[in-house]
Amino acid sequence: MKFRKDRLRSNLVECFSFLHISFDAGTEIVLYLKQFSDEMKRYSPDISNAEDSIRSRFKDVTESNGINASFSITKNKMWISPDQNLKASVARNRLVSLLVASDNIEFWNNDNACGHSQSTEKYNKLVKTIPFTSDFFFRQLFDTDTSTYTYLLADLNTKEAVIIDPVLEQAKRDAQLVKELGLTLKYALNTHMHADHVTGTGYLKRLLPGTQSVIAKFSGAKADKHLDDNEIVQFGRHKIEAICTPGHTNGCMSFIVHEQGLVFTGDALLIRGCGRTDFQEGSAEKLYSSIHDRIYKLPNNFQVYPAHDYKGQLASTIIEEKTYNPRLTKDKPTFINIMNNLNLAKPRYIDKAIPANRECGLYDIPPDA
Repeated sequence: MKFRKDRLRSNLVECFSFLHISFDAGTEIVLYLKQFSDEMKRYSPDISNAEDSIRSRFKDVTESNGINASFSITKNKMWISPDQNLKASVARNRLVSLLVASDNIEFWNNDNACGHSQSTEKYNKLVKTIPFTSDFFFRQLFDTDTSTYTYLLADLNTKEAVIIDPVLEQAKRDAQLVKELGLTLKYALNTHMHADHVTGTGYLKRLLPGTQSVIAKFSGAKADKHLDDNEIVQFGRHKIEAICTPGHTNGCMSFIVHEQGLVFTGDALLIRGCGRTDFQEGSAEKLYSSIHDRIYKLPNNFQVYPAHDYKGQLASTIIEEKTYNPRLTKDKPTFINIMNNLNLAKPRYIDKAIPANRECGLYDIPPDA
């Protein structure tokens, strides 16, 4: 069952600046005519004539694709009673190409009465991401041994910089880059106390004096600065909001740069995956809630930058992960069952990394190493 995007665009989107679609227990679709666009006004000054045209055009689109749909229009909304095929698609929370014909179309699941939505999900996967401001610097770095991403961010006017999830073996590389770019490293942040590599924060403090180490208060690791939920880290005029996203570990945080449309998710949300939950006070239930109730509440066009990727992907978006993440598109009980039965091997460096990372926010090498 497919809808031609170009046809739906010409038939509906030209008439409205916004179309909101909600589901009522998978049986009815409500199109909220939230705002008439200038095109709508030019199209027909008479509202009833415009609605007749919309009805005719929508009917043409659905029938030409083998779907029978009847509907009525009131002042504020259009009610459509779909046939059984379309109902089945709605029940799966998908309306195939019908709902992705335009950036202006959004949809959400509604388990209560129509018009009282509980959550909103933009379903066009090819979203336009937010362009960086001219004074913002971003560089993604990689450690091949542990498949760890490190991120260097800076204010190009003040030259203040922060680094996220540095790796000990790459600390000299990172420090050299900071010097070459003429930056001052203000903070070295960790999204959590890692089990797969030793952090480079302590060594960077020695290589770049004045740098402060930063980690979540609940991480159990030493640092110059411990973060609470929703605390702000500032470099130059730019701000990072730290939010608690436990589950992989009890002390995981994600770092959001709202103005640039970025979220650094550590090992909580990965590209088409998520962090394991079988050690360090991990909890599949907490991780599911952290991702759905916190990370997925960010705008759909925010770019997702995780701490690891093992398949060569660099970044994702919120809407991509909502749509395609194979574990997190499941309901919570199914997700918990999957996570509790992964039977993964012990991380290679866990016996070295965890003891070291308890100390390495302050020391380049733990005192007892």
